[in-house]
Amino acid sequence: MAPVSPPPLILASTSPSRRQLMANAGLSFEIDPSGVDEEEVTRSLLAQRSSPQEIAEALAEMKALRVSSRRPGAFVVGGDSTLASNGRLFNKPPDMAAARKQLLALRGQTHELFSSVVVAKNGARLWHWNERARLTMRPFNEAFLDTYLARAGEAVLTSVGAYQLEGLGAHLFSRVDGDYFTILGLPLLPLLSFLAGHGVGLDRAA
Repeated sequence: MAPVSPPPLILASTSPSRRQLMANAGLSFEIDPSGVDEEEVTRSLLAQRSSPQEIAEALAEMKALRVSSRRPGAFVVGGDSTLASNGRLFNKPPDMAAARKQLLALRGQTHELFSSVVVAKNGARLWHWNERARLTMRPFNEAFLDTYLARAGEAVLTSVGAYQLEGLGAHLFSRVDGDYFTILGLPLLPLLSFLAGHGVGLDRAA
């Protein structure tokens, strides 16, 4: 009897870091952006006094459910991250000037990064996982910041914190407490464990 193929795996995101994390882990998956208006949803949730973690989970779930509703039978992964410092929620900067302003606000401070991942199938949430990390930035000067931004380029605009810890962004920090994958935007190890339990991933070929 021929082996039964596992259900398709879909990432409901355009995030380069989430895509790279899943690819590096050897997962075979498709990309199907959800089209969720993250800014509008975030404004609505802030008006309801939702916490940064609740916002990340709500956005991850919306992404997963929207794609799942049009891709029956597939496991759909939705993820999102939020960043909070001194009671303020930060979003992905729209341009380099905003990234510079954001990093100036975060320098010398400890901020919290909240990441959430949701898996949906046939329009229903099957599983979710939330993680939090704490990161402390060095009190760098503006000349250093300008050099960092010039070298890092517009890639920083894809990150909610305007940094990429896996690259040049590591130079910004004096301390990091939390799961590395969570900081990159996806609590990968819990996700891999869930998928393995459903026959998706390396376990399937073992």
